[in-house]
Amino acid sequence: MTASVRIKICGVTRVADALAAAQLGADAVGLNFHPASPRCVATEIAQEILQRLPPFIEPVGVFTDLLRMQLVADGFGLRTLQWHGEPAELTLNQPTVDTHRSNLLVAFAVPDRESLERIPGVLDLVRRQGWSPRAILIDGFHKGLLGGTGQTAPWELLANYRPDVPLILAGGLTPDNVAEAVRIVRPYGIDVASGVESAPGVKEVDKMKRFIDNARSAV
Repeated sequence: MTASVRIKICGVTRVADALAAAQLGADAVGLNFHPASPRCVATEIAQEILQRLPPFIEPVGVFTDLLRMQLVADGFGLRTLQWHGEPAELTLNQPTVDTHRSNLLVAFAVPDRESLERIPGVLDLVRRQGWSPRAILIDGFHKGLLGGTGQTAPWELLANYRPDVPLILAGGLTPDNVAEAVRIVRPYGIDVASGVESAPGVKEVDKMKRFIDNARSAV
């Protein structure tokens, strides 16, 4: 599993960073559409990234609001959507995008076992609203933040956790700790934002290269 761990470079705000991530071997780049985030990508930049990404590199739209997610997904033609939101939203907003053509990644900030045990119930609710979640993303927890916390997830707690969809590990990953995280959790994929940056939304090529190399060499 570790030899083929999928890697997403998230919070990309510059075309050059997206293209560098792809050239270095990332499988996906994340485009953050949450207006309050320091990594929110400008509309024209997102359009150019989507036009210039090479084949087999998946653009992932990152959202905190279901209605905005559906509007932006339609406008940009995004297929893979990552949602950091509140379960109550699901009962208020019926999906309007073609849920059968969308890959939905549901994100969870996990501080403890109790929060981990709530995940199946949320996924059931997602399914009842017409979505088919393709993976979960486990992020670090920071009160008041829905993502991009820079906090590590509880790796040891996740070591034997096997949900019914693939697990993507996020939260506080860096070039220096990613190999250990991959060895402990054995995730389907990993997601990094702040760990490969010099400033929010500004990626460093050397950090991205070391992150990708170290993740792929973990045994």
